[in-house]
Amino acid sequence: MKNVLLNFPMFGLAVATRAALGAGLALVFGDRISPRWRRTIGIALVAIGASTTVPVVRAVLRGAGEADRLRPIDSPPRLH
Repeated sequence: MKNVLLNFPMFGLAVATRAALGAGLALVFGDRISPRWRRTIGIALVAIGASTTVPVVRAVLRGAGEADRLRPIDSPPRLH
């Protein structure tokens, strides 16, 4: 498993992005509300989710690099 370091606001943005994208797709493909409103709201949520993916991906990639640099040493050197 790969470790990633993210600050709390970026983690929240990642979660919100996935939620908006999922909710938008559910509205586009659902049938609970009128087709006109469903399509409008669904496309808006998909657009928000997709457009906010770029900063999240950058942060995750940057966080993965930071986690690799901060990896603890398996065994500390012994002092005699």
